[in-house]
Amino acid sequence: MTMMRAMLATVAAAATLAGCVAPGPDGGPMGTAARNGFEGEWISTDGVAISRFSGGLFETVATDTGNKLSDGNYHQTDARTVAITVRSLIRQTTSSVNCALVNPTQLNCTSSTGQQFTLMRRGAPA
Repeated sequence: MTMMRAMLATVAAAATLAGCVAPGPDGGPMGTAARNGFEGEWISTDGVAISRFSGGLFETVATDTGNKLSDGNYHQTDARTVAITVRSLIRQTTSSVNCALVNPTQLNCTSSTGQQFTLMRRGAPA
């Protein structure tokens, strides 16, 4: 895995771990999974990294080695958007990523440098 690919995977993974509120039938929030639509595991479309989002914190690991690539935190900016601060353990840098929840299984993300990538919910039906 090249450094650029690892960096993109790290950023992609970081973007994944966001928080979204989905309304229930009465307009209020539904159960835990629905309340935070970004929580859980997301995989980069190239399959090189898995990002885990939980309670405002995240980490990204390489799928081939399981090694941790990045960590950081995230916060919901509106019902479908999340802002992520990513700390790359490979490059020793910090960057920002914004992601939009397109649907329950897809996040479209853009890094502060303009790199765009998509993350897919892990284990979601195809």
